[in-house]
Order: sequence, then structure tokens, then C-alpha cells
Amino acid sequence: MEESSEPERPIDWKERCVALEAQLMKFRVQASKIRELLADKMQQLERQVIDAERQAERAFQEVQVMEEKLKAANIQTSESETRLYKKCQDLESVMQEKDDLIQNLALRLEEQKQVRIKEAKTIEEKAAKIKEWVTVKLNELEVENQNLRFINQTQTEELRAIQSKLQELQEKKVSCVSSPKPSEGQRLSSLTFGCFLSRAKSPPCAVRSEEASKMASSEPEFAEARCVEDAASLLSHSVAGPYMSLIYKNVTTPVYTTLKGKATQISTSPFLDDSSGSDEEDGSRASSRSQSESETRSRSGPNSPRAMKRGVSDSSEGDYAIPPDAYSIDTECSQPEQKLLKTCSTSSDNGKSELLEKSGYLLKMSGRLKTWRRRWFVLKGGELLYYRSPSDVIRKPQGHIELSASCSILRGDNKQTVQVKHGYSKRVWCTLVGKCLYYFRSQEDKFPLGQIKLWEAKVEEVDRSCDSDEDYETSGRCLLSTHYTIIVHPKDQGPTYLLIGSKHEKEAWLYHLTVAAGSNNVNVGSEFEQLVCKLLNIEGEPSSQIWRHPMLCHSKEGILCPLTSLPSEALQTEAIKLFKTCQLFINAVVDSPAIDYHISLAQSALQVCLTHPELQSEICCQLIKQTRRRQQQNQAGPLQGWQLLALCVGLFLPHHPFLWLLQVHLQRSADSRTEFGKYAIYCQRCVERTLQNGDREARPSRMEILSTLLRNPYHHSRPFSIPVHFMNGIYQVVGFDASTTVEEFLNTLNQDTGMRKPAQSGFALFTDDPSGRDLEHCLQGNIKICDIISKWEQASKELQPGKCEGSRTVRLTYKNRLYFSMQARGETDREKLLLLYQTNEQIINGLFPLNKDLALEMAALLAQVDIGDFERPFSTPAGHVTNQCKANQTLKQVVEKFYPKRYREGCSEEQLRQLYQRLSTRWMALRGHSTTDCIRIYLTVARKWPFFGAKLFLAKPITPSSLGNNFIWLAVHENGLSILEYTSMRLVTGYVYKSVMTFGGYQEDFMVVISTQAKDRPTEKLLFAMAKPKILEITLLIASYINNFYQQKAAFHHLSAPALLSAKVQEPQAKAMGSQPLLSNNRPTKGPTLL
Repeated sequence: MEESSEPERPIDWKERCVALEAQLMKFRVQASKIRELLADKMQQLERQVIDAERQAERAFQEVQVMEEKLKAANIQTSESETRLYKKCQDLESVMQEKDDLIQNLALRLEEQKQVRIKEAKTIEEKAAKIKEWVTVKLNELEVENQNLRFINQTQTEELRAIQSKLQELQEKKVSCVSSPKPSEGQRLSSLTFGCFLSRAKSPPCAVRSEEASKMASSEPEFAEARCVEDAASLLSHSVAGPYMSLIYKNVTTPVYTTLKGKATQISTSPFLDDSSGSDEEDGSRASSRSQSESETRSRSGPNSPRAMKRGVSDSSEGDYAIPPDAYSIDTECSQPEQKLLKTCSTSSDNGKSELLEKSGYLLKMSGRLKTWRRRWFVLKGGELLYYRSPSDVIRKPQGHIELSASCSILRGDNKQTVQVKHGYSKRVWCTLVGKCLYYFRSQEDKFPLGQIKLWEAKVEEVDRSCDSDEDYETSGRCLLSTHYTIIVHPKDQGPTYLLIGSKHEKEAWLYHLTVAAGSNNVNVGSEFEQLVCKLLNIEGEPSSQIWRHPMLCHSKEGILCPLTSLPSEALQTEAIKLFKTCQLFINAVVDSPAIDYHISLAQSALQVCLTHPELQSEICCQLIKQTRRRQQQNQAGPLQGWQLLALCVGLFLPHHPFLWLLQVHLQRSADSRTEFGKYAIYCQRCVERTLQNGDREARPSRMEILSTLLRNPYHHSRPFSIPVHFMNGIYQVVGFDASTTVEEFLNTLNQDTGMRKPAQSGFALFTDDPSGRDLEHCLQGNIKICDIISKWEQASKELQPGKCEGSRTVRLTYKNRLYFSMQARGETDREKLLLLYQTNEQIINGLFPLNKDLALEMAALLAQVDIGDFERPFSTPAGHVTNQCKANQTLKQVVEKFYPKRYREGCSEEQLRQLYQRLSTRWMALRGHSTTDCIRIYLTVARKWPFFGAKLFLAKPITPSSLGNNFIWLAVHENGLSILEYTSMRLVTGYVYKSVMTFGGYQEDFMVVISTQAKDRPTEKLLFAMAKPKILEITLLIASYINNFYQQKAAFHHLSAPALLSAKVQEPQAKAMGSQPLLSNNRPTKGPTLL
């Protein structure tokens, strides 16, 4: 400042500007060096650095502008110098701030890197622990499964041994001269429910109850048998897992019979005796059936462990209860008690002997329920004493009535008389379906003994002290203090008392019966069920505070008791484990190391619910609870809870009123703007589809779970997809959902490929065998695609446990199964193409008769369709060798794909060269022909064989001997069953479907019973030795042809029957065999020739 104030010493501004420029250049060099050193550490902060550079450039530009102004104006005043100096100071401060900012950001970046490294290590440790836990758990389950199988096998053998001993004891008792002493009768004032209830559909309300009363046996043998029976039943229930009903395992051949032109299944397993469905053998089968039924009843007779477990004596008929009046109170007297009242002596409390004047049963009005009770009355000494049973006369009486002068005895009129039925209690199998309670004689029965309409009925628990004499056992004569009693009093009917064996069963029965009766009683059931009933009473009012109850909202802690009423303590324990499994599924992060953990959790939890249907409503309620928050609706539960709920409702639905709760919950949560709301909308679609097509049979497959967890299924109406392969080597990807059936799947496939319906085209969907064998399984239209994939996956795990999980998937193939000549006119181009390749498959495998020349012509036609015009090798010297090798390679591929194996096996190189030359000549002759023309020519030639479209099965006849012992072909086609020679494939004999009476499995062979229409021998049974899978395939194929013809006949009943089924016998040999000619006169009988 002092220098600037002296006018004598002027400053050289040029030098000053040069110095400033040099200083600015130094700053720029320093900034560039800083940027180079921090380039690696400032990837996330690049925008801030760019802004700093822009500001520096802007400052530099301003300095340049100032320099230009100074040069132009040539101002040398102190004011401009001061302004320029301040500007330099500002630039230096800005640069310093930027340096500080860069250093701070670098420190933050380093800290974030350290935090991320720590989190990655923690996640790796957790994933390793989860993987180790899953591995250990799977090993434990495998060991436990093996132990359970061994225990099950051991106890099954013990059970059989005990049953054989019991049968021997029964035979000895029957052979005894003295009849067993009848026990005292008990009054049937209730039905004893002692069986689990079977689950029903739409809207089913099924409950299972365990034993209604547990009785002690008087004989140790029966007690031991009872224990073994209970253990065996429990083991069979737990060990018989989901793999017992797979369509790929334990496949047995059914037996069909033709009834009114329709194939009807009469047995699910092959015949083991001479029962073949003929008229003369029906009696033996009926007798064997009645004998098996009598054996079943004998096993549940009065001396069986089941009867001792019930503590009741069944009648001699086994179906109805015997009134107690049919038995005598005195075991030595056989007269009914009502006809002969006895006078006997008993010991009183003081030890003196007193004479009894009268004793017998009377009806007494009870004090609480005001209903008539049957009691044993004793008249002695001017007093009327009453007991529960005659055996209680040695105890203190329940009450007494003094007969004094003040008493008056009047005869009641008919209006006051109540008629009461008496008899033994009967253990029955009960099913609660909708609003009716059906009870059966046993679980296997299809027709109920009776029903109780529960709508608007009065259902309540009553004190067991007011019950009838059922409190006393037949053998022990002691009070059974473990049972509970529920009264069901329908409108315009008498009350029914249900005896329940445990508290858990009682609560479950009470709740479900109350719901079925239409009562909204909020005092029955668990706390969760009571809250649901309250919401149902207010019709789910959105503003109600009940929705915010902790029992209905998400919980981080586990539950101490189930949310719904369950009939047993074991199921309650399983329900608590289910909740823990759901928590593990929801809380674990879905990533690549833990995805198998989520799949295992979901499959195990849902498999338990499929095994125990009582837990299906429970898990749905648990997931509803875990997907709700106590705050606003937009704060839904965890996303993985919604994913598990989507898997759950795709398998099954809860019962009423939980189904109503689920629908209301999904409606409240549906929102297309959030991911939670999208999953709620997807769950709504799943609920609608499950209501439409019914519940599933198998747990979700790995593919289904992965698609739900990782692929956002709410974006598509068909969230899953799978390729369907065709015979020409291509495939079509088809979408489906969790409830899509095979019929719906094929409708989508036919629309995408331009094919007709399977009923018209005869095409069907097949799966490969999970064992890897060369077998195929035809799929029925009502089976669900997801069940097929899951069952195939489970069977593959069991059959090939060493293979890597997820490496093999089911292969679906779409090809022709039933061929109808009348439907050939409407064939589409795609159907003709697939039929051509399927015929070629038969030709290659030797299932189609043709000579070598015709086989070569057919191969040339297929080559023209598959490849196109044959490219003749060029004759130029340079490329002749290369083109010739390429042509030979093409011809070799054509021969391998389209020429019969039996004609090319054993050929020398010279013969193969000549074959290639002849094939190339015929192929070049087809140059210019379109694909449509070649397909038409190929099928026209193939259809000249009378059995075109038939399925051939290799068999060896067992009976009759006239067919010989050589191998033959069984041809199944639209007109009937034909027998062809093995080598020439010529017709030996044939049978129309009208003459086929019974067909199916017979021990290890295939059986066909033919009607010969002869007096001496009206039927003839043919047996053929075949491979077991082929026996099942031919049986189902014959049944499909017969039923298809029956449906066509029913649809076109005004048309006459085809001439094929009404043709008469033309050949004497066919007449002797009871056969009819299968070929109409207009069909050619010669071999196929090329047009």
C-alpha cells in the first residue's frame, strides 16, 4: 500500500500481470495434480469435482476479461490494482475451500468402504451359518425319516402278528359252547364322535377330532394291541408323506369293463384271482367282497382292540345299537329286565342284609336341563333310591324319595310322557360339510348313516354330570371323567349329545359347529377367532379399532398358542412351529446364498399343511397377521410375507369365516402403486383361481417358488412358463398360473400354435419319467400343471438322490394319442406336420411296415420338408472336395433321422455309399416341391396302411394256445383291438370294442375278456405278457377310445352307428375266435405305395 501511494515509482503492470498469470498457472497445476491423486477415490463424488473445475474455469475467464479490459483502457490507478488484488484473494480462498471439501469427501469415501467391507463379512458369515444349519437339518431329517420308516415297518409286522393272534382268539371264543355274558346296556343319548373329520370343499368347514373316549381294557392282550394300533396309526400318518400318491410311483394297472358302451373302471389294481368281469365270475367276486367286509367287521367286533378302545359292545348285526332292554341285569338270567323285575339282596352300609322289594329302570326328570334321565331305581324300606346303573347299588345313591303319607303317586297321561330311545353308543366317522353334519359307519364308507342340519341350531357345552349312563365303562365300572359334552339342538328335532374325548377336541368342535349353525357367538373359539367374529358382525368396518388389535397385526415375537381352534395338542404344537417357520422365511434376506433356504422353508411348511388339512386355515391366518401393520394401510407387512401368502393361496384356501377375512384383507391392501399392493392384487387373482379350480395336491415346486420370489409374478396373468416340445424338434413356451389345469394349458397351447381341440385332433400332453427311463405318462385334463411339476420334482429327488437339485426339469411333449379317420379332413397344417414326424418316429423304430424302396422315398420326402432342396456339389476343382463332404454329411444326417434302423444296421461302407447316392437321386427329383405338397404326399402314402394312427404294443400271448408262443403286436386303433404278426405286421385277428367286455391288469399280465356270442363258451379270456408300463398305457388307451366313441354316439344319437361296429363275421377263423373284421370295404387292404 505504501508503494502504491508514492507517485514517483510507477509499477510495471505488465510484469504484474505476468506474475499473476504465473501464479494462476501454478494453481492450475496444483489443482490438476490433486485431481490426478484423488481420481480413484472420488468416483462417487465426481459431480462435486466437476462443479469445482467449472468454477475455476469461470474465475480464469473472469481474470482474462479483466486483463483485456486493463489492456484496452490502460488504466494505471490504484483503485483497479486494489480490485484486482481482492479478486486474487477471493480466488485463493475458493481454491482452499475446494481443497478442504475434496479432503473431507475422500475421508468419507474411505469410511464407507470400511463399513461395506464389514457388512459383506457379516453377510458371508450369516450365509455360511444358514447353509450349515440347512445341511445339518436335512441330514437330521433324513436320519429321522429312515428311523421312522424302520419303526413303521417293525410295528406294522407286530400289528399283523397281534391281529393274527386276535383272530385266533376270536375263533376260539366262537367255537366255545357257552355264550359270552352280555354286559349291561347303556342309554344312547348321544352319538360318540371318535374319528378325524374329512375335509370338504366350498365352503367346507371340516374339523377333525381324535378319540372321543379312552377306555381301559380288562385284558392285557387287548391293551397291548390297542397301544400297537395307536402307534401304527400315528406312524402311518406321519411317515406316509406326500410321495405315496405320486403319479410316477406305485403305478398300478386298473381294470375296466364295458357297461352300456362306456368303459367303466371296476378296480384300481390288477386282478389277483380268476375274476375277469365275466358273468360266471361275478358271483365269486361278490362273495369275496362280502367275505372281506365280514372280516373287516370282525376286526372291529366286541373283542377287537378297537371295540375295547371305545369301551362299547357292538351288536351282532354290527350296524345298529341294541336297546338295553334286550339284556338282563343279572348275568345268570337271560330274560329282559323289563319283562321280569327281580328281587335280590345286597349289602348295605351297616353290613346287614335287607330285602329288596322291587328294582328296575325308570325315567327321572333331571334338575338342570329338565330332560328325562334313565336311572336304576331300588324300592326298599319305604324309600325309593336311584343310581346310575345296577352296579352302583353298593355305593351311595344319587338321591332318594321318601314314600310317606304326604306323597301322592299319579299315573302320567300321554301328553306328559316322553319317549326315549335306549341303546349302546356307536362310534361313527363324522364329516362337517357346509351346514350339515354327516356321520358314517367308518371312514371308508361313501354313504352316511344319517345327517344333522346345523343351520340355526342351538350349539352349546353342557355339564357332563347331567349326561346319561355313558359315563360308565362296560368293563371297568368306573366313572369316565375325561370326556366333554356338546349339545346340538336343531329346529323341529330332538337334541343330540356329542361326547368329546379331550378339551382341545371339544373347543374345535364347539367353534366349528357354532360357525356352521350360523351363530356369531363371540364367546367361542380362540381370541383370534372371537375377533374375526366381531369383525364379521360389523361387516368389516374399516374404521373399527378391532383391526388395530395386536392379535390381528404383525408380531416380531412368536405365538404361545394357535390362532385357530385345533382338535389335538400335537396339531397345536405344529401350528406354533409353523409360525416360527413363517418368521424365518420373512426375516431372512432373499439372496443367492439363502434362496435354497427359503425354498426348503416354504416347501416344508406347506407340505405340513397339505398333510394336515386342519392347519390350512391356521397358516392363512398367521400370514394375514404377519402382513398387517398397526399403523396405516399403506404400511403393509414384510414383502416376503406377501410372497409366502401368494404361494399359500395358490395351493388351498381357508374355511369360512377366515376366507372372508382373507378377502377383506386383500381388498384393503390392494394398491397398484406399491409393491405390497401389487402382491395383494396378485393374491386376489390366486384366490379367484383356486375357488374356480379347487385346491392343489402337491406342494409348490422349486420353479414356482423361485418365480414368486424373484420374478415379480404380479406383472403377468400367467406368471409361470414352461416349454412344450413337439415331434419335429421345436418347442413352444406356454404360460400358466398356480391353478391352471392341463385342459386350460392345452387350450392356450392350441391357440398359440393354431391347432384344434384335443377332442378333435386326438393330441395329448405327455411327460417324461423322472427315473430317466424311456417312458411317457399321459396327463389327464383335470390335473394341475403345478402339481405335475412338483410331483415330478419330488419323484426325481427320491429316484435319483445323487443328482444336483434343480438341474433336471420335467419335459412336456405334445403329440397324437388318439387317431380318428373321420377327423382327418379338418386337420390343420401344424397337425399334419406333427403327424408326419410322429409317423416317421414309428418308421425308424420298426413299427410301420414298408420295404426299402418305399422307406427311401419317404426319407426323401421328409428331407425335402425338413431341409429343402438338395444342393448338388459343384464340379469346380477348387471346391469339389469340400462340397462333396458337405453333401455326404447332409445325406448321412438324413439317413440317421428318417431311414429305418433295421435297414441300415449291418451295412458296409459301400452299401451306405450306394444308399446315399439313391437317396440323393430321389431327393433331387423333388426339387421345387413345396413343404405342403410333400407333407400331403407323405401322409397319403402312410394312410394306405389300414392301421395308420394305431399304437402298437409288443406282447407275447399266454392264452389261448392258437396264437402260439411267438411275439405279436397288439394294435389299438379307433375301430378296436387287432393282433398282428411280429415280422410282417399282417392281421391275425381283431376284435371290435363292442365285443370287449373286460380289459386291464391280471397279476403281472394284460387281460382282455371277449364276448364270443357262442352258447357253449360265451366269453373268452386272453392273456398277454407285456412290460408293466405298457400294460397301463394300453389299458388307458383302450378306455379312451371306447369312451370317446360313447361321447360321439351320445352327441350324435340321431345318426346310425358306424358300420365298423355292426359288421358281421366274414372269415371262418375270425368267427371261431369270436372276432369281427375291423376294416370297412372302402379301406384298402394292400400295402402303401408311392403315388
